Amino acid sequence: MSKNRNNRLSGEMKRVIADIIRKEVKDPRISDLMSVTDVNVTEDLKFAKVYISVYGDSEPTLEALQSAKGFIRREVGRNIKMRITPELIFVKDDSIEKGIYMSSLIDKVINKEAGKRDDNETESE
Repeated sequence: MSKNRNNRLSGEMKRVIADIIRKEVKDPRISDLMSVTDVNVTEDLKFAKVYISVYGDSEPTLEALQSAKGFIRREVGRNIKMRITPELIFVKDDSIEKGIYMSSLIDKVINKEAGKRDDNETESE
């Protein structure tokens, strides 16, 4: 399968899965502050990794999605016409936390450099 087709299918699955979770899955363990950040479909269309970002504790949301994955898969098959509906694998997406951590490290370095410049300017005067 071409890379372009795989990317389009991943994007369409991302949209459909997010709609299904938001509108049709009625599990109270699923956080309102949850989003589907990405979907990666394998070349043979047997598996799809669904990356989930949750604000706060993500474990109850991931457990709820695991228990509803058969329903979600069936609904994906109904909404997207495919010969094979991939098995869904829900994965916590921690890229946002990693980005925040990297941003804080960068801010620390900038503040440290600014402190050194201030020290150098006061010594030269």
